[in-house]
Amino acid sequence: MAKKSRPLLIVLTILLVLAILLGGTLLLALHYFNPSATTLFKEKIGVVSITGAITSGNKISSELVKFAKDESIKAIILQINSPGGGVGATQEIYREVQKITPQKPVIAAMGSVAASGGYYVAAPATKIVSNPGTITGSIGVFIQFVRLEELMTKIGVELEIVKSGEFKDMGSPDRKLTQRDREIINALIKDLQSQFVAAVASGRSLSVQKVREIADGRIFSGARAKDLGLVDFLGNFQDAVEITKTIVGIQGDVELVYPKKSSGELWNLLLESSARHVVKALTDTGAGVAYRWDGLQTQSNGNY
Repeated sequence: MAKKSRPLLIVLTILLVLAILLGGTLLLALHYFNPSATTLFKEKIGVVSITGAITSGNKISSELVKFAKDESIKAIILQINSPGGGVGATQEIYREVQKITPQKPVIAAMGSVAASGGYYVAAPATKIVSNPGTITGSIGVFIQFVRLEELMTKIGVELEIVKSGEFKDMGSPDRKLTQRDREIINALIKDLQSQFVAAVASGRSLSVQKVREIADGRIFSGARAKDLGLVDFLGNFQDAVEITKTIVGIQGDVELVYPKKSSGELWNLLLESSARHVVKALTDTGAGVAYRWDGLQTQSNGNY
């Protein structure tokens, strides 16, 4: 019985060797004639983009988590082109980056603008890469209210409010802020500013005092930010890719992996665009606590 099975075993072994040789030859031919066809075998780096105002942290955080759990993704590049946005949304992304960096490198690559909340989310990254002319910094928070009492009086409109407490209508457009209102709001701003300073100090391994000295809302160029210790390297996105490869020890070509787009993403983009226009209208004229740099009105849709 054993003698009968031996020829079959030899045949199977020969077929296996031939399959390996043919497979290897096919891969070499594919790589030679069409290098892109063998990207499946390249090392991978995930890329998560933050563009425009940060109005929600859910989508970005979800994308970061997926790449963090994917063992084929060796590192993540957080591509940022944002003037900042909502305090809660900004802190949500910051926290996710903070949790990922101990297990997988996250490299922040700054585009034209990475100011206020746009810098906040970059602070805990493993390394930060910025163009020399990137607008960054703007470490600060603000809150704004619209006042319409004079207009309402002129057109004969009155706003009557029944409230449960003295400060429940604080910031209402039909009246000025009282001194006590301002004290409460100033305390809130001071608290949020302290959180911002502490986040940058922790993320960048800087002293709180050093960060506090430059945390007056001023903006910096990427080159100046590097001098201050807010940025590690000067370069563009491709430089960030090369730096990331060096950090994780990747040699040769690398495949950049972007989050998969769902079938309903076009509709979601339309909704998101509409929402951004609404948010912009509200933040330009109404109330909102913000980590945001308002220097570029075409992009200032958020709050940090």
